[in-house]
Amino acid sequence: MTVTYTHEVATGKGFGNFWRLLGRWRGSIYKVVVPELIVYAIFFGTINLTYRLWIKHEPYRKEMFEKWVKYCADYAGVIPVSFVLGFYVSQIVTRWWNQFMTIPWPDPIAAMMATTFHGTDDQSRLMKRTVMRYINLAFVMTMVMISPQAKSRFPTIEHLVMAGFMLPHEKQIFDRLNARSDLPKYWVPLVWAGNIVGRARQENRVREDLSMINILQGIAKFRGGCGDLLAYDWVCVPLVYTQVVTLAVYLYFTAALFGKQFIENDHELVFFYNI
Repeated sequence: MTVTYTHEVATGKGFGNFWRLLGRWRGSIYKVVVPELIVYAIFFGTINLTYRLWIKHEPYRKEMFEKWVKYCADYAGVIPVSFVLGFYVSQIVTRWWNQFMTIPWPDPIAAMMATTFHGTDDQSRLMKRTVMRYINLAFVMTMVMISPQAKSRFPTIEHLVMAGFMLPHEKQIFDRLNARSDLPKYWVPLVWAGNIVGRARQENRVREDLSMINILQGIAKFRGGCGDLLAYDWVCVPLVYTQVVTLAVYLYFTAALFGKQFIENDHELVFFYNI
């Protein structure tokens, strides 16, 4: 989830603005890792207290425990968690930004329609409005397939009719298409929009072929953006790579439960000396 905070930076004055951002809870790293951090701290403290109160006073157990701590410390250093996690985070952030940049906007098509689609009569206005309605309908249908929020707002085609994105006779066409195939049909309204633009050129409402081509190219680009959004939803980050990163992180911190314990040897002395 993306949480906007730039308005606080832009209007922040005086001392303490950074700490207000650092202490935000909604959308923060604390909200993500606090449960795991609490569990880790409980296990770490339990192991440490067990060593201090029990194992430490028995020479054989103390020696075996310290050997195990050293082994886990060496093992944790072998796991390339920094490289694996850094590369994974980089890929996820790049994918997230590319998804945002892929979102198609109807504004360029609306601007071209306003400047190249001539005529002030009712028929011309109706044709322009219908084209833009089809553009918005295609986008809504795309978002319904990938967004739970959009799906809850428009769970059925009837809801699209009630919202004004689709007319009853157009719903009948979609019902017949859905009876034949379950494949996505977000592109159907864009085909209808292209047909209206072609008819407008024949009726000289769009006076130049170049203007018609620009509008059709805008519709085609819009269709490509909707298709790319669906592709991002269909093709996720490979599960095997996500599992590798998850296993690497959990194995590292499992080894760190013992490997980072402070025992009565040079490890502990070096730690306090560095402080």
